Formats: sequence, C-alpha cells, structure tokens
Amino acid sequence: MPKLDRAQRPLGFIPPSYKPWVVQGSYIVLPLMLRLRLRPWLPAGIWPVTCANPEVLADCFHQFQGGKIRLMLAFRHSQVDDPICLSYLFSRLVPRAARQRGFSLKRPLHSFFMYDRGMPLWAGRWLGWFFSAIGGIPVHRGRRLDLKALKTVREQMMNAPLPVTIAPEGATNGHGEVISDLEPGTAQLAFWAVEDLQKAGRSEQVLLLPVGLRYLYPRPDWAALNRLMGQLEADCGLPVQSVSDPAAIAAPDYYARLLALGQHLLGRMEQFYERFYGVAPIKVEHPEEPGAIAQRLGQLLDGSLKVGEQFFGVPSTGTLVTRCRRLEEAGWSYIYREDIADLGAISPVDRGLADWMAEAATLHLRHMRLVESFVAVTGHYVKDNPTFERFAETTLILFDLVERLKGTRVPKRPQLGTRQAVITLGEPMNITDRWPDYAESRRAAKATVETLTADIQTALEGLIEDCDRP
Repeated sequence: MPKLDRAQRPLGFIPPSYKPWVVQGSYIVLPLMLRLRLRPWLPAGIWPVTCANPEVLADCFHQFQGGKIRLMLAFRHSQVDDPICLSYLFSRLVPRAARQRGFSLKRPLHSFFMYDRGMPLWAGRWLGWFFSAIGGIPVHRGRRLDLKALKTVREQMMNAPLPVTIAPEGATNGHGEVISDLEPGTAQLAFWAVEDLQKAGRSEQVLLLPVGLRYLYPRPDWAALNRLMGQLEADCGLPVQSVSDPAAIAAPDYYARLLALGQHLLGRMEQFYERFYGVAPIKVEHPEEPGAIAQRLGQLLDGSLKVGEQFFGVPSTGTLVTRCRRLEEAGWSYIYREDIADLGAISPVDRGLADWMAEAATLHLRHMRLVESFVAVTGHYVKDNPTFERFAETTLILFDLVERLKGTRVPKRPQLGTRQAVITLGEPMNITDRWPDYAESRRAAKATVETLTADIQTALEGLIEDCDRP
C-alpha cells in the first residue's frame, strides 16, 4: 500500500487482460483457499459452499455458449469473501449440474466483473494484475460517469467469451440479511447491452440473473465470540466480563454486552465530534432503545460526513453511500494528482505542498471510512433475531471501527468459527423483453431503469430469505 501522506501519480485504468490459465490455476487451489486462512486478506474457514439450484446457472451458461443470450449476474455482495465463493459455484457446482442435465460446458466457467479501483491500493499491485488476468474491470465508484469503465463493461457485455458479474449494491455492508438500496447502474448497463446488440444487428437476448449469498455458522463458536467481545471491552476501557462457559450463556447476556459496547463507542464518538468538530449529538429520551440508537447513529454519521464534505467542498446531498463515494473521489483527487504531469519535475516547495494536501486528504477520508462501515446498521438487527450470525456480523463491524480508531491499516479480522456459504439463484430476467418500454422516451427509460432496479432488489431480498440454515 502506498504512503498516502505523499502525493501520488494518477490512478491509471487497468484494462482487463483475460488469461484462462490464471483462472484455471486459481480454481485448482480454490478448495484450500476456502478452508484455510492463508493470508490476512483471504477468506477464513468457509466450508462447504452450497447452492440449491445450480442448474439455473448451468442452463444460462449453456445458452450463452450457444450464442443465444448475453448474460449479466447481479449478486448479493455483503463480504469481501463473496467472489471466492462464486468462483466455487462456477468451477465445481455448475459443471456438476450441467453433467447431471446431460450436457457439457466449455471450461473454465467464469465471468468478467467490476471491482473498486481502490482495492489494489490496500492489497498491493499484484491484485491489480490478478484481477486484470481474470477479467476484472476497475471502476471509480465516486465518479458520476467513469467513462473508461462503462465503455469497457459495454464492450465485454457485447463480445466477451464470458458473462459479466456486477454487485448492484456498490459496496459491502457486512450484514447477511440486510440488502442496501441498489444503485441504478446495473439496470442501466443491462439496457445498454440490449441497445448495443440491436445497433449491431445481433439477435441474442440479454438475461440478468439475481444471485443470493449468505454465510451461516453450522457450529457457532461462542468462545471465540466471547474472546472478541472481551478484546473490544479491553480496547474501550470497559471491564472485561469473565465467562467460564461461553456456550452456556444465553443470547440476552451477549446482547447486553454488545449493547454496552455499542453504547460506549457511540457515546465516545459523539463526544469526539462535538468537542473537536462542533457536531451536536441528537437529544433522545431513552438513548438505549434501538430506535434511539438508530437516531443517534444517523446524526453522528451525517455529521461525520459533513466534516469531510466541508473540507473537500462537496455537497451534502444524497444517501450515505452516495456521499461516501463522492468523498472518496474528492480525496483521491487530492492524493492522486491528475493535474500534475510529473511529480518528479516540480520544485521541492510545490512537492511539499502537494504532500501536505495528500496527508490532509488522507486524514479527512477517515471520516468517510467510519461511515461506510455503518451504512446498514439499524440498532435493532440483533435484537430482532439474536442468532449467532447476527451477533458475529455486528461484533465484527464494531471490531473494524475499533481497529480504525487504533490506526490499524489493514485489520485482521478474527475467526468466529467455520462458515458455510449458501448461494441461491433467482429466475433469470429477460431484459430484451423490457426494451420497448425503455425505448419509448427518455422519461420512460428512467422509469424502466427504476422499475428494473426495484425488481432486482426484491429478487435479492427474496433469495436471502431462501438462504435458510439447512
């Protein structure tokens, strides 16, 4: 990861350079990568990966390879581990389903995909090369129109030897059972694919397949959760609760500890922003109630973003996610200097000023990083259904916050037991059938994109409900 207290060269576009041998090589080691934590940035203990209806995707690949359709997958993206689980679906479960249905598919089964351009910044340049080799298309999430990324995606939807996968939420939220509001880009790209095919005089239909994904803990490790809570209590300066038999403790007792941690951190952050940035906390009668927690958190997140927005001079409009992306792009413009042709050719004074602004931008982006971890936190997620999964997800979000406050650059999340990845596939949506409504007028196009986005949201929410514990 580069030192972001110094100005950097502009972030160049990393074009996809698909190499099937890289995909095939990664598929060989995939089961080992799923089972073991080989590095802090790789998934830990995910096994098995299951899918109740892989034949749906097998049929879609069969039509795709037969030249009948162009295919887009819209998948639920809650964790950084999701792509590796989808790779297992492509490499193992779908070929098996195809054989059972009496046909074979050309290997490797894979897809091109969009990813955040910032990922290689924290993981290293190797990730940019790897993503390019397996069909990755980088996108600047904060730009209103990343023209290079959009052009590349449209080209791949037309001509790539593989489908294209997109996460319509735009970012992970850490919640297995809460889907953030979808961004309209996925629906728009689907209609553009229809438009491009028609302009080229081609007859393929465009299908969009919703993909649900959740993680379950078949053998919940309450002892690991207890250790994590104890670590957070110690980091927060709270008394560490001693538990002799973690598995025997009732869920309400864990909820009380989680609530105490959340209340403490929320209170400390409110005091911090009020004292140093003038962000007044909201006044509520019963601050411990879930509804009051949601109000307090909303006020805090809004105030935190405004601190960064005031520094960068950007508007405080839109959803929290939209504002986070806008702030990220503004910060990158201060760090990755597109307005300086050659950083090595400028004077020492100008270089010092550029580094000064890069350091200030990096510091102010920490407000945005705080907010993006909490965009889906409601205050009642665990109380509504106190499962181990919800305890784990929420406690890990608090862990991420504490590590950020401690200054840890890349937090190493603790393991809370082996997870099972449960994938469900929805009904393919025929986008070509919706084209006449889209093509009627500009107003109709906007309405049709909104309708398709809502339909994708409904489909993904339904698939998450179907990901029940086996």
